[in-house]
Amino acid sequence: MSLYDEGHTIAGWTGFGIATAGGAVVGLGVCEASLRVAVGGLAVVAVSVLVTWVLHLAGWGKPPGVRPHDQWGMRVRDARAREGHAKCVSCRLAGRGRPAAVVVAGAEGPVPLSTVD
Repeated sequence: MSLYDEGHTIAGWTGFGIATAGGAVVGLGVCEASLRVAVGGLAVVAVSVLVTWVLHLAGWGKPPGVRPHDQWGMRVRDARAREGHAKCVSCRLAGRGRPAAVVVAGAEGPVPLSTVD
C-alpha cells in the first residue's frame, strides 16, 4: 500500500475507462469525417460523467481531500456518502451535504444551523 492517498476509486477508474472509449470513438469519427460517429463518441463521454457521478453517490468515490488511512483501498466504500460530503460539488448537485435547517420561533422560514446561537 502506498504512503499517500492517491484517490484511486471504483468511480474514478470506471469513469476514466468509459471516457477513454468515448474519446476513441470521437477520434474515429474525426478520422472518418463522420459527424454521426463523433457525436456518438461525445455521448459516450457524457455517459461517463453520469456513471461516475452515480457511483460517487453510491459510495464508490471519495470525498474531497485526503481520506483516513483505512479507507485508502480501491475496494472500500465510503460510509459517509449517504449524508453527502462537505464542499463536494457532486453531492451538492444531488441535494446532499447541505447544512440542516431548524425552525426558529418568529423566523420567516427554516434557518440554517450555522446561524442559530
